[in-house]
Amino acid sequence: MDPLDRKALLLDEVRKYHHEAQPDRRFVPGVTEIWPSGAVLDEDDRAALAEAALDMRIAAGVSSRRFESAFARRMGRRKAHLTNSGSSANLLSVSALTSHLLEDRRLRPGDEVITVAAGFPTTVNPILQNGLIPVFVDVEIGTYNTTADRVARAIGPRTRAIIIAHALGNPFEAIEIAQLAADHDLFLIEDNCDAVGSRYDGQLTGTFGDLSTVSFYPAHHLTMGEGGCVLTANLALARIVESLRDWGRDCWCEPGESGKCLKRFEYQMGTLPVGYDHKYIFSHVGYNLKATDLQAALGLSQLAKLDEFCAARRRNWRRLRDGLADVPHLVLPEATPRSDPSWFGFVLTIDPEAPFSRAETVDFLESRKIGTRRLFAGNLTRHPAYIGQPQRVVGELTNSDLITDQTFWIGVYPALTDEMIDYVVASIREFVQARG
Repeated sequence: MDPLDRKALLLDEVRKYHHEAQPDRRFVPGVTEIWPSGAVLDEDDRAALAEAALDMRIAAGVSSRRFESAFARRMGRRKAHLTNSGSSANLLSVSALTSHLLEDRRLRPGDEVITVAAGFPTTVNPILQNGLIPVFVDVEIGTYNTTADRVARAIGPRTRAIIIAHALGNPFEAIEIAQLAADHDLFLIEDNCDAVGSRYDGQLTGTFGDLSTVSFYPAHHLTMGEGGCVLTANLALARIVESLRDWGRDCWCEPGESGKCLKRFEYQMGTLPVGYDHKYIFSHVGYNLKATDLQAALGLSQLAKLDEFCAARRRNWRRLRDGLADVPHLVLPEATPRSDPSWFGFVLTIDPEAPFSRAETVDFLESRKIGTRRLFAGNLTRHPAYIGQPQRVVGELTNSDLITDQTFWIGVYPALTDEMIDYVVASIREFVQARG
């Protein structure tokens, strides 16, 4: 049999296997797990992974380049660079701002970077890992984002950059904060890991900053299993990100390519001899944070379903919001004005005066197999990892503390059905009603 025909036959069998291997999807209230997040994978995804494996595309290659081009176009950026995780994407973005190629604009140890106290550690860790100082500001209850006014008050003489995540898919005031950055000659990084497909004032999030980052962990809008991406419209920053991601090398040839610059043996850099092989000249102290073609093949298949996934997330969020609108003692989430979020989760804050606690609410929901998650770290400054670390706090972190004590979120991801959402609503209503 011709190898191409054999591959087609094998992929057809993979698709059949996908359907045969699916578990019983009937929803049984109180028995079936309702996860707060998860990947939605179909036969095309399984076949894409199998095809990449059959072709032995085990390193970054053709699928990675195809995904980077397609995703950059989809997100309205000139360049996208795949990484092995969203956390690595954040590390690369902050590290890129310290590059010597930025000359006087480069960030140096001791420079300050404004961020929020209530979030996920991987937005903050790269600041500290690069010898920079995080400046923490508080957020709003309801939107769970900070505001341009808070950011403006935090700008000081050592401030050089801002990095903020769009909280659970809800955009922060991106136009206003981008304008602040421009007015004060600051870099802006958007952590867009939870917000692919969200819009602020009609514009996609991830397109307001100098750099933006995405995660492809299974909980996110698209998945590669593991994986992430750095996007930018700035070709100079893109080149720095690529170098840092790829061991710090100066060459931009893909693995297996040689002489793409047409002068591979003509460079003289550092104190190296003239003609030293450009493939082995290193211009940054970098990393190896690349993804693989197996991951990218899955990402390409997932990308075709992005609109469907985003619509399902919005639909599930709205069904929860409408179902809980009149329930007392709950602070319900609100979209940032002028935004259209592609929601990552549905956030609930228990009123501190409520006749029940957040812990009691969570225990009840978990007993009914309804998965919950905290709003990540709550107030990061209270965690052992950050106590004693260089930092500056601007204003009181009252709301970040309230989130630490009173806030959790539940799922809206596309695999959740109307029946599941209605069961979640009914369970919350039952719990609150029973406790007055």
